[in-house]
Amino acid sequence: MDHDGQLQLYTAVADQLKQAHARVRTLQVPEGVRMALTRKLLVITAAAKHDLADAARRLEGFIADLDAGRFPEEDR
Repeated sequence: MDHDGQLQLYTAVADQLKQAHARVRTLQVPEGVRMALTRKLLVITAAAKHDLADAARRLEGFIADLDAGRFPEEDR
C-alpha cells in the first residue's frame, strides 16, 4: 500500500475508533457489558499498531455488531 493510502486508512481507523468508543460510553447496558466492549476496542486499537488492515476489518465487524445490538455477555 502506498504511503498516502496507508495514511488515509490510519486516519479512517482512528476516526472510527473514536466514534466507537463514544458509542460504547453512551450505551444503556450493564457496566460489565460496557467493560467487555471497551476491552474489545482496546484489542482492536492495539492490533492497529501491528496490522492496520486487520484492525480495520475487526473494527468493521465490531461496529456491525453494535449496529445489530449484538453485545458480549456481562462479565461476572
